Amino acid sequence: MKKFLMIPAALLLSTAAAAPKISAQSIIVNPTTPDLNVSVRVDRDTTGAQNPAYRVDDKISISATVNRDAYVYLFNVNPDGSVDQILPNRLSDSNFVKAGTTKSFPAPDDNFTYTVAGPVGQNKVLALASLTPLELDQISSFKTAQDQFATVNAKNQNGLAQALSIVVTPLPQNSWVSDTAFYTVAARNPVSTGSLFVGTNVANASVILNGRTLGAANVTYSGLRAGTYPVRVKAPGYRDYTTTITVRAGSTTNLNVEFAQAVTPAPVTNRFTVTIRTTVNGARVFVDGQEAGTVSGGQLNLQLTRGTHEILLVAPGYRTFSNTYNITQNGQITITPTR
Repeated sequence: MKKFLMIPAALLLSTAAAAPKISAQSIIVNPTTPDLNVSVRVDRDTTGAQNPAYRVDDKISISATVNRDAYVYLFNVNPDGSVDQILPNRLSDSNFVKAGTTKSFPAPDDNFTYTVAGPVGQNKVLALASLTPLELDQISSFKTAQDQFATVNAKNQNGLAQALSIVVTPLPQNSWVSDTAFYTVAARNPVSTGSLFVGTNVANASVILNGRTLGAANVTYSGLRAGTYPVRVKAPGYRDYTTTITVRAGSTTNLNVEFAQAVTPAPVTNRFTVTIRTTVNGARVFVDGQEAGTVSGGQLNLQLTRGTHEILLVAPGYRTFSNTYNITQNGQITITPTR
């Protein structure tokens, strides 16, 4: 993890179920309620309900508690969306946690520490617990025999969520569960700006703050002037989400948006009914050079595509009528030819 300086520890608990759900935080969750439970905490927030701040070079530890014997996996999602695998690693003895116990990483007797290193912004720790060991070869790997931490192949948290979904989908629904903890990395020097993290459960979402497009969701945007601003979150195929947020100096505002209902675009009509009206029965009507029919009963109905069309009316004893029309809706055209 870019914010933990080459010092190990962390855990990730896996979620299970036939069809894992992607939450607004872009984390997989078990859609059922398994009797396996895991909670992950950082040392400055034992409740799991806060978003404590750490400064660069601060020490940090992460703990996980399970109610059944389980294998715990820990990942850290960085402010820029990249992912670090904390556990398992080659410095900790094991990622197995016994029922009813809490295991800290690093443990008090470990000969290493974790140090916060940046980048500045919102961090997310994912804990995934499973009753059986998980096969993570497609997610992460140790590149060399000397590596203490595995390299995560997923380029961002969306990729991690999708990869973990594949891993847990074959498992019994009651055999895995996940949890998350949050913390903010602040700059060492006092700052007058804050950060904004917007999490979503869909891909290709974008964030607009105070009328200015920041970029993609699930990324921390730093250096924002403190204040209260309107926010719009957009995703293709979904209704825009709008709200107001407050950016506070030296901290990260966390906004999670769960898009639930896709918007079905209204069908675009490309053909219209256009009625030609004239007092000259028997007149022949041509559209774009092709004969379209003969006027009867004072009218002729045409089916025309959207766009520009040339319409001619020809009748014995009358001058040929010609005009161009831009067709955008159903309607009628009245033609009064002259002799």
